[in-house]
Amino acid sequence: MIVDERITDYMNSLVQELPPYLRELEKTALLEGIPIIRKETQTFLKVLISMKQPKRILEVGTAVGFSSLFMSEYMPEGCSITTIEKMPLRLEKAKKNFLEATVGEMVTLLEGDALIILGNLAKTEPFAFDFIFMDAAKAQYMNFLPEVMKLLPVGGVLITDNVLQDGTVAESRYSITRRDRTIHSRMREYLFALTHMEELETSIVPVGDGVTVSVKIK
Repeated sequence: MIVDERITDYMNSLVQELPPYLRELEKTALLEGIPIIRKETQTFLKVLISMKQPKRILEVGTAVGFSSLFMSEYMPEGCSITTIEKMPLRLEKAKKNFLEATVGEMVTLLEGDALIILGNLAKTEPFAFDFIFMDAAKAQYMNFLPEVMKLLPVGGVLITDNVLQDGTVAESRYSITRRDRTIHSRMREYLFALTHMEELETSIVPVGDGVTVSVKIK
């Protein structure tokens, strides 16, 4: 953990309960080892949505649909979510969860490779999403970024989850196991890009497993 476990437990003890269907989905996902946004990250995301009051949300990485459903509970009236996933098993579970939650047209699930879909969206709907949540394959974030920037208008917010990788991103490359060095290098590259782009103002927040909040300023 990147934050003291005792402090995290205390913070989470103060969080309001999720709606029953989300509590059950969270419990099932954790039991099955499916990665979903952590409790403290949920609270942070809820606050950011409440502040931004987005019109259209784009999520890169649906998994089983937990975060889409979570955001749909707190987004303003008239807002919609487009979410992208390519793993067949997760797609089937997400479809089932969306159907049971009766989200209707509020959530649109796009199936396929995120890089291809982002490129297509950038051509057909440039600057269309004023709130983008990245929570997909971490090693692909740098590849996604140019297309994401084409979809984000000035004033838009980009949130990226799991950027500190349990704190290992701050370690030397040579202290990382060989199998993890590629993702370690790519995440450091992504964080450097976010914090040095003229178009963005970015803060790295040690919440959950690390979250970046970027605002497009030009």
